[in-house]
Amino acid sequence: MDRRALLQNSLLMAASNFVSPFARAQRRSSPPNVLLIMSDQHKRSCMGAYGDTVARTPNLDALARKSVRFTDAYCANPVCTPSRASLMTGLYGHHHEAQDNTHSYAAKHKTMAHHFGAAGYSTALIGKMHWVDAQTHGFDYRLEFNDWFQYLGPKTALYADELGRPNSGSGQPEIDDLWRESGDPWKDARHEDEREGSVHVGRVSRLPEEDHFDSFVARESIRFLHQHRREDGPFFLVSSFLKPHDPFMPAQRFADMFKPEEMKLPASWGKADLASLPKEVAQSIQYNGPTPEVRDEARAKEHIAYYYANLAQMDDCVGQLLRALQQTGFDRDTIILYTSDHGEMLGDLGLWQKFEFYEGSCGVPLLMHVPGGANGVVSTPVSQVSLSATLTELSGVSQLQPNDGKSFASLVKNPAKPATLGPVFAEYALNTPRAKYMVRDGDWKYTFWEHDREELYNLKSDPAELSNVAADPRCRKEAERLKATLFAWHRPANV
Repeated sequence: MDRRALLQNSLLMAASNFVSPFARAQRRSSPPNVLLIMSDQHKRSCMGAYGDTVARTPNLDALARKSVRFTDAYCANPVCTPSRASLMTGLYGHHHEAQDNTHSYAAKHKTMAHHFGAAGYSTALIGKMHWVDAQTHGFDYRLEFNDWFQYLGPKTALYADELGRPNSGSGQPEIDDLWRESGDPWKDARHEDEREGSVHVGRVSRLPEEDHFDSFVARESIRFLHQHRREDGPFFLVSSFLKPHDPFMPAQRFADMFKPEEMKLPASWGKADLASLPKEVAQSIQYNGPTPEVRDEARAKEHIAYYYANLAQMDDCVGQLLRALQQTGFDRDTIILYTSDHGEMLGDLGLWQKFEFYEGSCGVPLLMHVPGGANGVVSTPVSQVSLSATLTELSGVSQLQPNDGKSFASLVKNPAKPATLGPVFAEYALNTPRAKYMVRDGDWKYTFWEHDREELYNLKSDPAELSNVAADPRCRKEAERLKATLFAWHRPANV
């Protein structure tokens, strides 16, 4: 190439790379994309970024380093469907009908997909959302469990064996009504195994890694990113994984990362004062119905190891998705949020699964990344019911009313600035004999049970929640104050 041709080529390259100040300003004013990454049953503390030295979560840890990480985030209900309903609608359970895993909520309750769709976003849900019905809930594009089963074909039988029983929380059935009249179509096709309860202690999955639901969610989310055209406007994409939720049956390479004999039982294992706890809690500590085998410490460690393996596999899928976001260039103008629908007790106090208001169950991980924005750590308690208000404010999108949430966008923009957001609330099993309600205010957490004893913990002096001081005369004034605060928020109908 001669000198003149080289000069012309250099000028053309410079011109192609030049972006006018006007174009840069226009780009900055364009609405951001939003990527909401969800997992299921991820215990808040089980992540390297939260101080766990056992967890293998390099991709979430990398996201945390460039995000605002919330240390005290809570779900609004520690079970799948009600929690996700509150997260998506910004409404508490007593304002929507989805109060357990078998009831959906009415179409009148608008979701984040409605908010973003009305603002011109392309809206997509890929993965689990546990709607329990066939409504689209505002999404333009949806791929869920039934699409995965279509992909699996005959291999679906392997997954049916892993579950061992009907479980809408894990996608069989995805919609309860489909099996309500005729019953479980897999009843005589499943092969029984050695499990004592409904949830297996854990083993290596017989499904190839690429066929796991989480691999499917990552792959199809990546496909969406590659197919989305910028001229079609911004996107609101929910990529929702199943793991680390049971079945605790990871692919081989993740199971190999954790040896059961090297797992440690929680420091609070065996230390709960059963006489001071509600009867339901005490009974669950004494006997875990879903997985009775965990009464044996060796089997408990095995259960923990497979949970961590599930978590590592989910993190690997998150990494695939985040790399694709970068490869497509969408990372430059995409808000990224990572959270889970609830936690997992994982042996804390001798408890397993969720359903409780203890930190392991009701606490959730929460990472929020805004391109060019701040990073840091926020210890102010926040609720997932406020995620809708927060994401729409950060995106400049109007909220559709009503909404119970209170935006904490100010904390995302400036995590170092103190903020007072007020108490955080949660509820569980409304309109049943097991109904209970929680309020977290400052260092204190109070739980009111409609038909059992109340609980009060000081999370600063007792982070393991081993000492229920609700009946302590020295703490009665604090318990009464929090009870009044709770009842001012929502007074139970039977009280």
